[in-house]
Amino acid sequence: MPPARRGGRMRRALIAASLVIAGCGSEDDGPGTRFPSMEATGSVADRWLQITVDPGDGAAPQTYTLVCDGTDGAAHPDPAAACAHLETLDDPFAPLPDDVACTQQYGGPQTASVTGRWDAAAVDRTFSRTDGCRIAQWDGLGPLLPALGD
Repeated sequence: MPPARRGGRMRRALIAASLVIAGCGSEDDGPGTRFPSMEATGSVADRWLQITVDPGDGAAPQTYTLVCDGTDGAAHPDPAAACAHLETLDDPFAPLPDDVACTQQYGGPQTASVTGRWDAAAVDRTFSRTDGCRIAQWDGLGPLLPALGD
């Protein structure tokens, strides 16, 4: 294929991908989109999360979706326990304070990323087990982060 035709095809593919990505954040999104919707109201659920846990041992990361809107729309190992636990926390996704002193202990190579919405606020956090504060933060999320090795 001539280089000019390849460039045009690539340009069209990039434009199409950009349009798809641009539409992903709309609150008007209906069922079947990246963002869970509440069927009765048509609005985006106020409590939904996408969790990716990387065991850090060479095994493939696992991704879960948790929707805490009273439906069974979650692909999480224990959605009821995770939602109930998060509801008991004041601000489950608050960052660690800048001036906090942490013990220098290593809890393992595991990392987790959590994105979505909680109480209508955007969530985009990364968790690890690299020191005492981060281990406590990880453990404090309880059943949200499925047990390692599951």
